[in-house]
Parts: sequence; C-alpha cells; structure tokens
Amino acid sequence: MKFTLSWLKTHLETDADLATISKKLTDLGLEVEGIEDKGESLKPFLVGYVIEAKQHPNADRLRVCKVDTGSGIVQVVCGAPNARTGMKGVFAPVGTHVPGTGLDLKAGKIRGEESNGMLCSARELGLGQDHDGIIELPEDAPVGQRFTEYRGLGDPVIEIKITPDRADCLGVFGIARDLASAGLGKLKPLDEKHHPGTFKSPIQWQIDESARTGVPYVAGRYFRGVKNGPSPQWLQDRLTSIGLRPISALVDITNFVTFDLCRPLHVFDADKVKGNVTMRAAKAGESILALDGKTYSLEPGMIVIADENGPEAIGGVMGGEISGCTETTTNVFLEAALFDPVSIAKTGRKLGIISDARYRNERGLDPQSEIWGVDVATRLILEICGGEASEITSAGTLPTALREIAFRPSRVRSLGGVEVATGRQKQILTDLGFKVDERDFDSWSVTVPSFRADVEGEADVVEEVMRVHGFDHIPALSMPRAGTMPPVAVSLTQKRVQQTKRLLAVRGLNETVTFSFMPSDVAAMFAGTHALVPLANPISADLDVMRPSILGNLLMAAARNAARGYADVALFEVGPTYLGQTPKDQVLAATGLRTGATPRHWQVKSRPLDAYDAKADAVAVLAAFGVPIDNLQIEASAPGYYHPGQSATLRLGPTILAQFGAIHPKVTEALDVKGPAIGFEVFLERLPAPRARGTARPLLNAASLQPLERDFAFIVDANVPAEKLVKAAKGADKALVTEVKLFDLFQGGSMPEGKKSLALSVTLQPREKTLTDAEIEAIGAKIVSAVNKATGGELRK
Repeated sequence: MKFTLSWLKTHLETDADLATISKKLTDLGLEVEGIEDKGESLKPFLVGYVIEAKQHPNADRLRVCKVDTGSGIVQVVCGAPNARTGMKGVFAPVGTHVPGTGLDLKAGKIRGEESNGMLCSARELGLGQDHDGIIELPEDAPVGQRFTEYRGLGDPVIEIKITPDRADCLGVFGIARDLASAGLGKLKPLDEKHHPGTFKSPIQWQIDESARTGVPYVAGRYFRGVKNGPSPQWLQDRLTSIGLRPISALVDITNFVTFDLCRPLHVFDADKVKGNVTMRAAKAGESILALDGKTYSLEPGMIVIADENGPEAIGGVMGGEISGCTETTTNVFLEAALFDPVSIAKTGRKLGIISDARYRNERGLDPQSEIWGVDVATRLILEICGGEASEITSAGTLPTALREIAFRPSRVRSLGGVEVATGRQKQILTDLGFKVDERDFDSWSVTVPSFRADVEGEADVVEEVMRVHGFDHIPALSMPRAGTMPPVAVSLTQKRVQQTKRLLAVRGLNETVTFSFMPSDVAAMFAGTHALVPLANPISADLDVMRPSILGNLLMAAARNAARGYADVALFEVGPTYLGQTPKDQVLAATGLRTGATPRHWQVKSRPLDAYDAKADAVAVLAAFGVPIDNLQIEASAPGYYHPGQSATLRLGPTILAQFGAIHPKVTEALDVKGPAIGFEVFLERLPAPRARGTARPLLNAASLQPLERDFAFIVDANVPAEKLVKAAKGADKALVTEVKLFDLFQGGSMPEGKKSLALSVTLQPREKTLTDAEIEAIGAKIVSAVNKATGGELRK
C-alpha cells in the first residue's frame, strides 16, 4: 500500500514529521517497507524558457534550442516534436541523473552541435508514461525555479505492508484513523453528505438468484451530460505518485476512491449498456474481453455483471472493455457492490487476474461503504466532470448487524502484561471507531465497527488497546522460578525400559512385540503357583488368559521361526507379566530367549547354548543399572519351566532381581522347539534405585606400586558354589586383595568322588610399600584360612 505524506494529511491534521509518522506506523503493525522522496531525486531539474528553437543543420528531426535556465543561456539539442520558441519546460543540467532512463547527463555534441543539458518528458522524470514530447509548463511558471517546488513534488511516498486481517488500512483514510488513535494528530471527518439525485435512473440494479450468496448488496446511480477528459492535475499527481497511470477523469475518480477510502468502484458507459444491469453467475461457454485487453473464459459460478448483451464485467475483479468509459462518454452508470470475499478470491485465482479491486474485495469491505461510497463518487464526478446525477438504485439487503463483545479492561493487564488506565483504553477504542458501553467497572460491552471484520473476541480487543498503547511498553521480565522442581517427564522405570532394549539389541537379540495374553494351556506351564488371569472378552478363543511370563510367547515365536528355516534365534521383549488379578501382581520384566548354538566363526568353534549364556545376558542388564554384581546371591531355585539342574535366581538380599537358565525339556517339547533353549527374566521395577551422586568428582587414588598375583587351588565338595570361595578370598584382606578370579575347575581322574578342585587367581595391590616375602606368605595364609572357614576347602597339594 502506497501513499504520499500530503495525501495522508488530507485526512489527518498533524505536525509530525516523516520520521515520527514512519516509526508510529511500524509500531501500529503497519510496517513501513520503504520511503521514496521524489523531491530529492528531482531536485536538480529547473523550469527553463526556450528563447529560440531552430532546425538542426544536420538532422531533420532535431532542434537546436537556446534555453534560459535563470542563471544563464544554455544550448540544448532536442528531438521532441513540440519543442518550440517561447515555450517553458523542464530543464536538466549537465551531471543530472535522469530517473526515467537511469543515465547521467554529460556535455557533448549531437550531429556536430553542442548540447549541454536536456529538456525532459514525463517518462524521463518518472512521472508517467508520456514520451511523445517534452513537458510543457504554463506561461506563468517562474524561470529558474526548481521544478519540484513549482509542482509541489517534494512529497515523500510511503509504502507499508498490510497484513491480510487489516483490510481497513487498504485506504489512506484507515491509515490516518490508526495514526490519530495513537495520538499523532486529529482525524478529519469523512464527507458523507448525501446527494438525493434529480431524476430516476433509467438503468436499474438487479441480483439474480444464482448470485445471492456472492453479492449480498449492490448500489449505484446514473449520470447524464458528463464531460470525460483528463483529470485535474492534483488527481493525476496522486495516482502517479503511487505508480498508477492516469487514464481519464471518470476512471481516475474510481481509482482514487479505491486507494483513498478502500471503496472499489466501477463506471460503465451507460450508452453501451442494454437494459438493466444484473449480478448473476456466469454460464457455461461465456467469455469477456476485459479492460486489460485479454479475453477470459468464464466458469459457471463466477459472479459477472451482465446486461442483455451478456457479461459486461467480472464482478469485483475487473471491468469489461466493451462498456468501458472513453473520452466520448457522456452518460455513466456507477457500480458499488459488496461481494463475498471467498467468491472473489476463487474467481481471481482461476482467471489469474490480480487487480486492486480484487485485492480489496477478497479481504472484505466495510458494508457501510455502500452507503457513503456512492455519494463520495457522486460529489467527485459532478465536481470534475459536471453533469446531473440520478437517484440511487440498489438491489439486495445490506448487512447492518454489528458485533458486540463482552470486554473486561483487566484483561489488558493479564493478557498484555501492561497496566493501561481504563480511561486510556476507552479513548483508544473510541478513536479506532469502536463504541464502548461501560456496564460495570470491569465489564464493558464493545461494539465493533463495520470496517473491522477481523475483531472477533475479547483477546482481539486487548490486542487493539496494546497495539495503539505500544508493545514497547511491555517490560522485559525474567520468567519466575517455580517454588518446586516439576516432576520429570520420563520416569526412572521408563528410562530403564529404553536402556534395556538398547543393551539387549547390542548383545545380538532382536526385539519382539507379542500379545499380552496367550492360550491357557501354555500359560499353565509358566504360572507355577499363581492363578491364571482369564479374559472376559478375548480377541480369539485360544488367547484367553493374560501371560504369566513372556517366555511362553517367545518360545512360540521361536517355533514359528524354526518351521520356516530359522532354527537359531535370539529374541527379547520388555513388557508386563500378570501373576494375579490386582495391579500389584503385574510385574515388568525384560525377558530374553536364545535357541540352538552359538554362531559359527573361523576362530571359535560353535557350541550349544547353555545356562551361562543366559546368565551373561541377565548380569549385563543388572550391571548396566549399577547393581553390585559381586554382592549378588545365586540360588538354584528357578521356576519350574526352567531346567532344575541348569537354572538359578539372582538375589540381592530377599529380593529376586532376575532368573535364568535352560528351558525345561518338557516345555520345549510341548511348544515344538527343537534343540537347546535358554532364557532369562530381569525384573526392572525391583532393581535398586541409583545412588545420588555429588557434583564433585572423587579423588583419584591410583597406586604407584606394582600389583602381584598369586594362584590358589582348593579341593571342596562338589556341591559348593564357586562364588563362596571368591567372596571368602576377597574378604581375607579387603585393603590388599583387589580382585579374585576363578580360572580352573577340575573333577574326576585323581580327584576323590564327590569332590572338585577350584583354582583362584588373587590380585594383591600394595599402596604404602612393597610387600616382603614374609608379608605375602602371611596374606596367603589368611586367604587359605578364610576359604577353609567358609567352605571347608583344603589347599590342594
């Protein structure tokens, strides 16, 4: 949207300078995209008087002119046909930048004659498209005066960006209203004086039933005896300043009202209109020659303005060439219509027409402009073109209902963050055209003006107050700290589930997602002493109970894979198991299953899987969550679906953290699983919570002395677990013994029946001094004594 500063001041009484107005426009949400000061670019151009213009001796179409510039006589070679002795024009001295051509003038010779400047046309000055001749100024134009001062062109052009919701600011009057509400001047009232007309219009408006939704209302009037010629200079200057080309007085008036008051209008040459004019939907096969010289094929549903000859205009988008006004027009019919914005947008997009009328109509016009828009156009036509106006003719129903919004002034503080006095709020809303009814201290009824279709609720009213009061008044405050820390979005258990899945996947197991229920005959193998949890409405007859263990589902999946040629599988699933009817009987378990043998490798011989492979998986999960592995108790008391001699549970005190082992042969046979199968179950919710860690790192306690290793072999009963020996050896001297490893097991041969030999490697790490042989022997004796006391083991000779 473009307008000049002087144009703005026709609606706004203000002493504010350009910089202040520009800043306030941006503050109001009407962002200034650019300011062009033509007075500055045209500053070098002067009013010149042609003392003499004679034929160029070497060119038929050139004249050699002597030009009085007010400060001297200059010779100029000019090719304009209207260059003649005694005329006054616009002179550009040497060194001037000509905006219309983008060139800088230089002194030179043209066909042998010196030329030291230029007499300019309107196009060369960027004031229009006329290039048929140089500009001719009146006889009273003062020679030597700056052309911008003479023509009043020292008028900056302001360009602002209009958001789609601010259709009211697509007219200069709406922009002035916003500035006045911000305290930058006083809004001049719009001249809405009604002209009654002196005769009945011979052309009447009609709205066909097919266009009722697209055109709620249309009005206009007939003018007779008008004279259509060039528009006055002030009007041409207004249009030229914003990049529009003056055409004729009648057309220029409609363009001016469009940009001045955001009221698109159209004029028809009444003598070219046959019968009454009707708003209707286009028919299949119809077309129209538009004012841009192009023929458009119309689609059914598009709104057209038609007479008995057919379509004369595309409603709200563009007029037609056939009924357009020319210099010979003497009788005019005016149109001011209210169109449905959606209908206009669809038509414009389908036809690919971008016009000033479409741009405003598709954003929604002020319905009240139908009333005063005709009268404003009437006043201008009669003043400029003369003639006589008829009574107004109209069709349809004009929307008159206004939106009322319940508004609480306190919401400006709560939504906008700024305290604005109620009196100031009321003044802002009133200046913007709202009507305020103060029903109570904090309960107002605000009536929205007809030109603000974008204001729909209380928050919009708050935005209007804040926009005018100034968003820069909102203080920059830090967000208040909460009194307590909010709960974490992801719980410890949820984190452990994700970490467990990642760990098991890294260990070569594939994740599965199975049903939380299974056949009752399968569930019975895994329930043990727990009662099965039946389903009231199972999705399948054979899936009738909740799963007491995920191992059953994994074993059935392994059998299906084996039937398809994949005998060796490694599967896992993390999910709930159901050991009773109550929520506390629901246990979250990370369950894994491996079948067959270890993968074949050229360095390692493949072997059948055993319980120790399952133990490794379970211990890896426990270790990942900081469970003290060395303190775990291993007991051979796994559930009955594990092999009784090849399974165990891992405890920490009385709490069972995991269980593992080979699957019982009866279970694998019942579920048709061939070959060895091992499994494990880690109960994630039973794992101890991690200890709180301080922010400081622990001190590095690295030993500077060399560690030493000693091996011990003990003969113990065959049923003694190796972990007892390991724990006993570690406890013999906690300061020096840093690590104990089991590295050998020997049974049979020379070993007595019911006995076995376990060999331990013990690492001793001195810290204060190097150990002597006597001290090493003493520590060895303490280790042998501790193992003997804990297990009855004797040092092997």
